[in-house]
Amino acid sequence: MVEMKVHGLALDEKSQVPVLVLKDLSEEQTLPIWIGAMEAMAISLVLNDVSLPRPMTHDLLLNMAEGVGGKVSLVEIVRLEGGTYYAEVEVDLSGDKRRIDSRPSDAVALALRAKCPIFVADEVLAEAARESAESKPVLKTREASKWNDLLEHFSEDDSKYKM
Repeated sequence: MVEMKVHGLALDEKSQVPVLVLKDLSEEQTLPIWIGAMEAMAISLVLNDVSLPRPMTHDLLLNMAEGVGGKVSLVEIVRLEGGTYYAEVEVDLSGDKRRIDSRPSDAVALALRAKCPIFVADEVLAEAARESAESKPVLKTREASKWNDLLEHFSEDDSKYKM
């Protein structure tokens, strides 16, 4: 298991899909994970220290865990099958550790809010490296400015989910 950090968000030039970029703490290994736009926004909010007047879904999940006396202690990307990553969120309930299935993007969005470590299983890194060598995808990254621009112009009045 390798501890990683969020290096940033990028945009796949070809598909125009957001990519979550994780790097190990020594910045020797990189793991790009293609994610949805909403999940990218949830991650970007934390990376850019943007707070909203009402809790978003990942804030709610963290509040619920803490509200029942739990603590989100870590997240781990546990496997890669057919190009799909699988993750688990570990919640510590007074010493009783429970693992909950999650998409990696949601797990990372929650980890950033909980300020807990993000891990990737060694087998996942090895499999991702194999798949990358076989398919040789090209990823051209852009700085987080694309997400910053989106957030700068974000208004709660634009949301259809106003409270």
